Amino acid sequence: MKELKHLNKYLLKYKWLLILGFIFLVISNYFGVWPAKVVRYAIDYVTDSFRVYRLFEGSGLSESVFDKLEVGVLILGGIMILMAFLRGFFLFLVRQTIIVMSRKIEYDLKNEVFEQYQNLPLSFYRKNNTGDLMNRISEDVSQVRMYLGPGIMYGINLLVLFPMVIYEMLRVNVELTIYALLPLPVLSLSIYFVNNVINKRSEKIQESLSDLSTSVQEAFSGIRVLKAFVREKDSAAKFANESEKYKHRSLKLTFVNALFFPLIMALIGLSVLLTIYIGGTKVIQGEITYGNIAEFVIYVNMLTWPVTALGWITSINQRAAASQKRINQFLQETNHIQSTENLQRDIKGDVSFDNVSFVYPDSGIRALQNVSFDVKAGQSIAIIGTTGSGKSTIANLMLRLYDSSSGSITIDGKDIRAYNISNMRDQMGYVPQDVFLFSDTIQNNIAFGSNSISYEQVVQAAKDADLYDNITDFPKGLQTMLGERGITLSGGQKQRASIARAIVRNPKILILDDALSAVDTNTENTILNSLSRIMKGRTTVIISHRVSSAKLADKIIVLDDGKIIEQGTNESLLALNGVYKELYDKQLKEKESVE
Repeated sequence: MKELKHLNKYLLKYKWLLILGFIFLVISNYFGVWPAKVVRYAIDYVTDSFRVYRLFEGSGLSESVFDKLEVGVLILGGIMILMAFLRGFFLFLVRQTIIVMSRKIEYDLKNEVFEQYQNLPLSFYRKNNTGDLMNRISEDVSQVRMYLGPGIMYGINLLVLFPMVIYEMLRVNVELTIYALLPLPVLSLSIYFVNNVINKRSEKIQESLSDLSTSVQEAFSGIRVLKAFVREKDSAAKFANESEKYKHRSLKLTFVNALFFPLIMALIGLSVLLTIYIGGTKVIQGEITYGNIAEFVIYVNMLTWPVTALGWITSINQRAAASQKRINQFLQETNHIQSTENLQRDIKGDVSFDNVSFVYPDSGIRALQNVSFDVKAGQSIAIIGTTGSGKSTIANLMLRLYDSSSGSITIDGKDIRAYNISNMRDQMGYVPQDVFLFSDTIQNNIAFGSNSISYEQVVQAAKDADLYDNITDFPKGLQTMLGERGITLSGGQKQRASIARAIVRNPKILILDDALSAVDTNTENTILNSLSRIMKGRTTVIISHRVSSAKLADKIIVLDDGKIIEQGTNESLLALNGVYKELYDKQLKEKESVE
């Protein structure tokens, strides 16, 4: 239960809802206990009235007794209806306080978890898969809410109702109370163990359902490949196998569920039988009345659900503690990427790398080693290299998605760690290698970086990225809705939309991470012509494996295995007749062969 201590701050926040819920539960149970007394009084009243009626049967008094009996029964019936109404009303208030409190805490907890996700560094997401992150903010939080809502509500109900009912039962007869309660602990333990079995089998079913969903998703996502390789039958067989597992586990759960209610009813029935049998002997001995037996049966039935709920609540608390432990693991994660001075100012764009080395913390791979270069404000630099040479790592370090392992990175002569991270990134434009577009309109995707971007700015950015003419071909133009991950657009269109999203913010530093890898040569030339105009007045970092993109830059560096092996201008590197010249000639031949 120590894991659930994290929730105490929320219970304190909504303490008045919890206190009111407790008060309403006490009042509700008070009106719940009284009908048993009324039933006892009614049965004894009817029994005594019939005894008097038979005593004076045939005389005028018998009719008077019968009339009074009718009036008395109606009054007692009215009292019971009133008690039931009052109990129901206060139960409604209980749910409007405790259950509402649990929903409010669920809302706060989800926001806390999501905000933590937003604050954690990129390295955190490399270590954890998306499915696990989704599960903790949805399924785990839902399990915790069950503890905060039904768990607390039924727990308090048990603590309140049990003493009230036991007190009333002991007042009538101690021995009968012991016999009536004898099966209830067995019932609670049985429910606890059966619930555990149900939970374990339910988890197995969830795993099977997850596997089944994954199988279906892969089949639908890769339907072209399936058909092309004529593997439909194999795919159907795989689905049938997963379905068989799901069916088998579901039937095992159904078997346990089939035992659940018969077990409850058997133990409740045993308790009622003991009450009637022992109570009957007490009536014969003159210790109690017929009404007391009926009263006890009602009390036993009143205690059945709270005692049954005890095992259920224990199970809920265990699951909630396990879920909260998983949530706490993420909430206790810290973001080591922090600002040292929280410096907020307009940047000019002078960028300097001084002996920067970087090792990825999760994999231990050395991506950069003693990399040094300078870019003056308004100038451009191209970083050329093969896959895995460390090009994208430079972009990640400039954006402070990671911090360098050694060496220093400065912007305008100030260490990058001193800047307020949000303020610094707000003045940068970034086009990632792996383009991600949201399920929204094209306009909103381009204007994603700021809420103050106008329609005219979006249009201009689309034109600069050579995307506008494509957009006008769509029936709804910029208001065209994109599918998941921008599936509505082609690869080249998605990349150009990403470029438009970066340049519409008018950034001081523009980082293009292999931004033209998915476009053809003609489109590349068009975008490069636009970029030469866009790059004026802002620092631009062009990361690419294409030499054609590097021609625009004032300075070029060539990376290999995380080290700078060549640097200079396009002309000087060609004259050097080294790696850059080799790449240039190779790509020139490929271009000529395509043409």
